[in-house]
Amino acid sequence: MVRNVVLAFLLALIGSARAQLGLFSPEQRAAFTPEWRGERFPDGRPQVPDAVIARLKTVSAEEAWDTLESAGFANQFEGGWKIINPGDRLIGRVVTAVFMPRRPDVDRVVQANGRKEARIGDENSWIIDILQPGDVLVVDLFGKIRYGTIIGDNLATAIYAKSHNGLIVDGAIRDQSGIDEIKGFECYVRGVDPSALENVMLMGINVPIRIGQAAVMPGDIAIGDPEGVTFVPPQLAEKVGDDSEMAHSIDEWGHTMLRQGKYTPGQIDAKWTRSMVDEFNRWLAQKGSKLRMPLP
Repeated sequence: MVRNVVLAFLLALIGSARAQLGLFSPEQRAAFTPEWRGERFPDGRPQVPDAVIARLKTVSAEEAWDTLESAGFANQFEGGWKIINPGDRLIGRVVTAVFMPRRPDVDRVVQANGRKEARIGDENSWIIDILQPGDVLVVDLFGKIRYGTIIGDNLATAIYAKSHNGLIVDGAIRDQSGIDEIKGFECYVRGVDPSALENVMLMGINVPIRIGQAAVMPGDIAIGDPEGVTFVPPQLAEKVGDDSEMAHSIDEWGHTMLRQGKYTPGQIDAKWTRSMVDEFNRWLAQKGSKLRMPLP
């Protein structure tokens, strides 16, 4: 099965005129995200609805982790970041890019393909040109700090103008004082350095990438919080939202019952009785929630 998938992918790469070095076609992006059944962007990325994304704004790393691990996705979180312009949680649809240490013969091919595709400027500006509102640019720069600064304040301004959102880079930025002035432009980075980006080459746009210990796909939903960044597969975004809402509702109802003295701490912390679950579900319905706890 694995050999057949790999062979099909290689044949698709050979046969697709649009599949230049390091680029997937829309069909390939769809093929590598087969569990997503919803709408897609023209480039093939899953398009998780805005309403679902809005529900994820209060999801904690722990809440997302529980849902994702239960579904078999144990490699979707990465911590250890320096956060630039911290504020509201960073959340949005992922656009990926991957760089490697520069090899001149390969980089000449990358540059030639860029000219064929009418890409303008340096390779780190190519990835900005494709951003849409709500996107979060996620860049694998293999942890490079010195000469690993993906952007300064000019490109930061361009990113924010295109996406109105932030940046996640397994690498560095420069010109932090200028970036600090771009209100709302939140960045998760490994470090800050005054050097410019050098001796690297762009090897992929909107392809699968690795960020630390996390596997990231274009169209994932990135959620940044003080603990780190969680990359939620699109097909699980709504379930993460449901599970988080249920957890918050359980806490809220339990606290209300304790304040009212209706139930004891032992009753709230133990497995709920059928009558308690039924009362909780009626409370959910009164709040307008579509969620219900299964009756024991």
